[in-house]
Amino acid sequence: MLRAGADAVLVESATGEETEALHAELLRRRAAGELAGVTEIVPAARTVLVCGLADPRAFAAEVAAWDVPAVPRGRGAAVEIAVRFDGPDLAEVAGLWQVSPEEVAGTVTSTPFRVAFCGFAPGFGYLTGLPEHLRVPRRAEPRTAVPPGSFALAGPYAGVYPRSSPGGWQLVGTTDAVLWDLEREPAALLSPGTEVRFTEVRG
Repeated sequence: MLRAGADAVLVESATGEETEALHAELLRRRAAGELAGVTEIVPAARTVLVCGLADPRAFAAEVAAWDVPAVPRGRGAAVEIAVRFDGPDLAEVAGLWQVSPEEVAGTVTSTPFRVAFCGFAPGFGYLTGLPEHLRVPRRAEPRTAVPPGSFALAGPYAGVYPRSSPGGWQLVGTTDAVLWDLEREPAALLSPGTEVRFTEVRG
């Protein structure tokens, strides 16, 4: 537990899974009216920042004693994103997984994903859900420009590039989904805690 300013605490976790579970528990308790005054709950890869605390020290002691359950997956309403599995790294990922490219698509579309946290670019969500044995490394040489709408994998995460940018993730597909739109409320299609399911576009 780290003090962050006058009214906030940064809670560090040992793993990404623990961080997701804590974030989900904080959201549940706030929805139940148990976190009066809390203004922001911001997850990252291994931390959750909680702002608006009247007594940060007391909150830190309380959280340390919580029994936080694992995050349930695939039980809530999900944002669906249609993907064409036509990425330049699809064959390489299939080789790493020791399956066919068609099986890569089948695995992705049958996996319930969840937005662990957002960052890198507006609208970019780091999605978890793939089992550990399907994690793939980042590319040895990052691309200088990844097209917007690219669906990609790297380490424990999947994600969709909301705009053109450099990137070192493995590109396995593309989507027409708009991840970030200032004319939309909210502007981001994905937010931390959102369930996500991918569907395959053929042809």
